[in-house]
Amino acid sequence: MHGIVRVFKWAAVGVLSLFALAIGVYAYAVLSFDAEALPENYGEVDAVLYAGEGRNQPLVVGFGGAEGGNTFAARRFGDVRARFIEQGYAFLAVGYFGGQSTPSELDRISLEGIHAAIVEAAEDPRVDADCIAVIGGSKGAELALLLASRYKEIKAVAAASPGSAVFPAHTIAMSTASFASNGEELPFVPVPWSAVPALIKGDLRAAFEAMLADEEAVERAAIPVERINGPILLSSATRDQFWPALKMSEAIVERLNRSDFRFPVQHVVTEGDHEASLQRWDVIEAFLAEHILGQNEAGCPR
Repeated sequence: MHGIVRVFKWAAVGVLSLFALAIGVYAYAVLSFDAEALPENYGEVDAVLYAGEGRNQPLVVGFGGAEGGNTFAARRFGDVRARFIEQGYAFLAVGYFGGQSTPSELDRISLEGIHAAIVEAAEDPRVDADCIAVIGGSKGAELALLLASRYKEIKAVAAASPGSAVFPAHTIAMSTASFASNGEELPFVPVPWSAVPALIKGDLRAAFEAMLADEEAVERAAIPVERINGPILLSSATRDQFWPALKMSEAIVERLNRSDFRFPVQHVVTEGDHEASLQRWDVIEAFLAEHILGQNEAGCPR
């Protein structure tokens, strides 16, 4: 009996020692993270333009989410790109982190770098520079809304599972913003201590709920969607397991209503999880057909 107790005792000591070591390694990684220096390849993006024959094709710019890389340039999205081109659009697939020539992590991504890639694509004679729309999913939706709130040449936004504010970078420290402008990180919603247990368990939804509980921080980091120069489509799901996109979409709509936003706003809710709202290509295509291929109130000269 004493032998069994001794084994359990040493096992417990071993587990606690490993836990303490893990905490120590994590604390060192967090404390040693350089939050001052901009990430390597800051401002660099991976942009690939797809276009059909002819001139003056409306440009749709696509952003992936936290998976990184150039999502819309991947083979699995070939059918999506082909549908847009068949409908008369040019399509710009933009990778903003996680590629060979881009920042490795979603950390202080340069809005100006992405905008420069859009401007360069719009100079192609096949593209109508006066008719640009941005689409994105999850973190890509956060990015799409941010860009549209800053650059008036963007005439429509389709945001699937969007965030309503700027959130922390996807680094081990989570102490910087996901996005930056002119080398300065944007105000962002910080990670409170109350979110740590959820992060340890891998419950991202609960962690984001804890972040959103700080109403003052959320307001400081809120995306100024009322500045967007055209119609907005929001798509969210009822059981989003990654973050409360439905709640944040409703907050975006409320903010737009308070500001007497003059363009059409559509919020489509889909039954299902995070992925369900990212698959509503029917809704996105119908929205763009009306507001880009049709006459856009912001002046897209269709």
